[in-house]
Amino acid sequence: MPTITFVEPDGTRRDVAAHPGESLMAAATRANVAGIIAECGGSAMCATCHCYLVAGTLPEAEPLEAETLEFVARNTRATSRLSCQITVTDTMEGLVLQVAPQ
Repeated sequence: MPTITFVEPDGTRRDVAAHPGESLMAAATRANVAGIIAECGGSAMCATCHCYLVAGTLPEAEPLEAETLEFVARNTRATSRLSCQITVTDTMEGLVLQVAPQ
């Protein structure tokens, strides 16, 4: 079970034990990470789980995620991702994500 670090909007670092197969959003909401609202429940429609990749690697964003980031998310960066669209794997140990401001 990899440990993922989420940096909350106020700078607080939260280490979350994530289960392989669940989404990063599910791991964050289970751990009550501040700023991960997950309004649409993981459908890539609201961007309320928007994060920035700080450390580690992730697979490329699928087209739906890229479109939502482009047209719905605010304050996007080259490292922007939707945590609902990323499935946890054991190789994500040490991943660090900063929760984007809403």
